[in-house]
Amino acid sequence: MESARPHPRGRAGRLMLAAALVAAGGSAVVTAATTAAPARAATVLNDSEVTANLWEWNWASVSAACTDHLGPAGYGAVQVAPPQESVSLPSSPDGVHPWFEVYQPVSYRLDSRFGNRQQFAAMVSACHAAGVRVYVDAVVNHMAGTNNPAGTRGYAGTEFSGYSYPAVPYGSGDFHRPGDNCPTGGGISDWNNEAQVTSCELLSLSDLYTEKEAVRNTIAGYLNDLIGLGVDGFRVDAVKHVRKDDFAAILGKLNNTVAEGRRPYVAQEIFDGASNPALQARAFTGNGDVLDFAYAKGIRSAFQGSIAALANVANWNLDAPSANVFAMVTNHDLERDGVVLSYKNGTDYVLATYFGLAHPHGKPSVYDSFTWTDRNQSPPHDGIGRVTDTVCGAAWTCLSRTTGIKGMVGWANAARPVKTVSDFTTVTSNVIGFHRGDRAWIGINDSGSATTATFTTGLADGRYCDVISGVATATGCTGGTVTVSGGRATVTVPANDAVAIHVGARPGTNPSPTASPTASPTGNPTDRVATTFTVAATPAAGQDVYVVGNVPELGSWSPANAVKLAAQGGGSYRATVDLPRSATVEYKFVKVTTGGAVTWESGSNRTLTTPAAGTYAVTETFRGDTVTSTVAATFAVTATTAYGQNVFVVGNVPALGGWNPAAAVPLSPAAYPVWRATVELPPNTAVEYKYVKRNPDGSVTWESGANRTFTTPGGGTRTATDTWR
Repeated sequence: MESARPHPRGRAGRLMLAAALVAAGGSAVVTAATTAAPARAATVLNDSEVTANLWEWNWASVSAACTDHLGPAGYGAVQVAPPQESVSLPSSPDGVHPWFEVYQPVSYRLDSRFGNRQQFAAMVSACHAAGVRVYVDAVVNHMAGTNNPAGTRGYAGTEFSGYSYPAVPYGSGDFHRPGDNCPTGGGISDWNNEAQVTSCELLSLSDLYTEKEAVRNTIAGYLNDLIGLGVDGFRVDAVKHVRKDDFAAILGKLNNTVAEGRRPYVAQEIFDGASNPALQARAFTGNGDVLDFAYAKGIRSAFQGSIAALANVANWNLDAPSANVFAMVTNHDLERDGVVLSYKNGTDYVLATYFGLAHPHGKPSVYDSFTWTDRNQSPPHDGIGRVTDTVCGAAWTCLSRTTGIKGMVGWANAARPVKTVSDFTTVTSNVIGFHRGDRAWIGINDSGSATTATFTTGLADGRYCDVISGVATATGCTGGTVTVSGGRATVTVPANDAVAIHVGARPGTNPSPTASPTASPTGNPTDRVATTFTVAATPAAGQDVYVVGNVPELGSWSPANAVKLAAQGGGSYRATVDLPRSATVEYKFVKVTTGGAVTWESGSNRTLTTPAAGTYAVTETFRGDTVTSTVAATFAVTATTAYGQNVFVVGNVPALGGWNPAAAVPLSPAAYPVWRATVELPPNTAVEYKYVKRNPDGSVTWESGANRTFTTPGGGTRTATDTWR
């Protein structure tokens, strides 16, 4: 798990200020607990490699998702957040209960902000009953930060201190300390030095002494406790910071799974950026699969450039061979670092997820979590930090349960026997198609215009249901149809959309698996049309932009229930809402302050009529508003930093913090020693700025010399390339 702030040596997102109570992944250790009965699986779990990563959903919400959506759609597994007790930070430099709390364990009681032991066990049982395996985000490298304020406690009230965790129990001798295998004063200064990376403290987190047999046994005991409750595998956090032989010894102590009697699945987080081969993902595949960061970044590059580049995935410099990869389009760290696509990228993100499910590289996953405006922001929670139930819409993303994604899960399952892509067709730079043997074909259009072309599908002649827009039924297709003749099909792929067919979804047959009913909003997902609202608006400070309308999905004209639009940059705001098909909908855009004050746009109600199938989009301008263009200004400064330091840019305009270092813009160290960020600035404006370094104790070091200056152009972009003075 990555921290909420940037980090040198290309590990963007790894390093936050020591005083920021960082949370990267931690190790797992047993604690005495009341034993719950082992979870029992369904007779047969879904034969699928697709995982839904429901990051930081509470256990009740995961249970409902497995039962209502993931199981019926054919997902093979669900990945859930760390279940152990963690620190509780109601007041921190990074806000109220920041998301990274859960990566600072204080005990291994299953009492977390997501629920208690009984709720966790019930979730595992519910998922197994639906045919879905459960993979836990496991922390095996460290415990909590040694820099947490005195008196900090866990969610179950557990007390601890820097190297003392009596609830485990762990004592001082169970942690790496300076001079005892750690060759530095405690922290990591050289991210290519294997001894430092594996035996020194990551972000001031107390580093477990995994060379010791007692520590290994304790970690294995915690993981076996989870296996006994039915857990089927682990996404292992920060395992790059554990010696490979130590982790192999821990894995050797684990029991077989309850549901299937086999070795638990393992996907290891090996954060990229190291030039030392011993610290690169390929070096860790002897202990399990690895997350492929390069693949996710390559997908982003294609969908924000030319998707024709996807023809060359096999030639990309990927983190590991396909057979050893847990594949992803995004995750919680990378989306906050801006190096991959996320829900904020709208249709690019959806289409990229379709592609990730269609391409045979690795074991695919679909990511859902909460929406955010601040990188450290907490998921929605109650007064004591416990995460509240997931409600799809403005606060939570639920891509995993949409018609198109469910359809592509079935597509991936049907295509699974074929591990190669055939007849990759480039119609234009952003319209492609390919098939997986005689099992499945997909066409993707990442352009603003519908495109008609003839494709080689590899499928037998006949009619097929488009699983992006609907499902196959006993009487036909609820969405579009594609006719294959002579192995080829002429298909119109809608703008910013896709068409996909496979052998398990033909008219007159039930799809395999059948699509599940949608719980929120009520009704069948095939009765819905994914409708994207985009509006150009200039909200004032403290205002957000929403869409509200006459149907329940748009809040029934109540601004309190309106759908929040996510900022896209450049004064554009967007959200996608599932609306009833073939329905006339009235709507308007509103601006709402944090205090609840509502500003309605002027003019009469807007109207739209959704189509009978597929998707729909509207692009508007907020009426009664003056839309001002912005300039994308990139700041790039070459600056070396000491451990714990981060670099920011601050200046005279509000977008640069108005000379307030506390509101300065953080720069990414992805290309260290170059730190970089892009900021939207007003056009034709004189800008003064300087770079600052924020130190671990929170103090600020200003660069020397006079203020730097430039004037933004009337539009477009502007780049400042500087060297720290």
